[in-house]
Amino acid sequence: MAAAGSQPREASPLVRIRSLMPGLAPAERRVAAAVLADPVAAARSSITALAGAAATSETTVVRFCKAVGLRGYPELRIALAADAARAEIRDDPRLGADITPTDELADVVGKVAFADARAVEQTARQLDVEVLGDVVAAVAAAGRVDIYGVGANALVAADLQQKLHRIGRVSFAWSDTHIMLTSAAVLGAGDVAIGLSHSGATADTVEALRVARRHGATTVGLTSFPRAPIREVSDLLLTTVAPETTFRSGATASRIAQLTVIDCLFVGVAQRHLDSARKALRATYDAVGDHRLDPATEAPAAGA
Repeated sequence: MAAAGSQPREASPLVRIRSLMPGLAPAERRVAAAVLADPVAAARSSITALAGAAATSETTVVRFCKAVGLRGYPELRIALAADAARAEIRDDPRLGADITPTDELADVVGKVAFADARAVEQTARQLDVEVLGDVVAAVAAAGRVDIYGVGANALVAADLQQKLHRIGRVSFAWSDTHIMLTSAAVLGAGDVAIGLSHSGATADTVEALRVARRHGATTVGLTSFPRAPIREVSDLLLTTVAPETTFRSGATASRIAQLTVIDCLFVGVAQRHLDSARKALRATYDAVGDHRLDPATEAPAAGA
């Protein structure tokens, strides 16, 4: 299986820094905060200037660069400059700005839509397709798939369970801690447990994956922070990109990013069972046909 937590090199340096930031040492986090606060200025700064802005040493800046997968400070400056150039061509800086209390409603709509679209785009760009392929293979071959998520993550867990159930895969979604743990305790070899946690630090979800793994199930984590505790209990780790913003519009973006990965996983599994998946989808569609209204008569649509 592919190593948990690997990320393609094509990911934006800011995406990598933001996702790895919680796992950095305190001084390295200050460097990360300085870079994220003004990446254009960081790209133009000397290592001495950046160290001063972060109230740390040049040696710490070098350690930070290596911690985020770069060879040193020159490579960081090049990566930041290239990323800024791409963003200048692609993005409207007004939409990329944070939401403020004085924004007009039309501006709020534009910024929220922009954040959600960027979450999908950046998630797809950095998604490790090799790891995704391993997850698809594991789920396609699984006797049972249990999906864990609490809070907003529970909504995504329910969506994945519904999708898998519709193509005939035995799957369950749990959000109650006790039920998550008891379900994990009866999994075994050949089963898959999937834990969804934007922060990667949701104790209930991490503990459920730990129990499932101890009983022999293949464990999969989905998070925006690849060095978070969920990594330690995941045989396979998939990552999303969804930065938080004012009024927590990032919470919506995080779910959309997760749903993007979930859709990719679902389609991959359906491809492995194409004939049976098609039959199951048709059967489930027909099963609820009588519960759809004909727009013309508001009566049940015949054969809908």
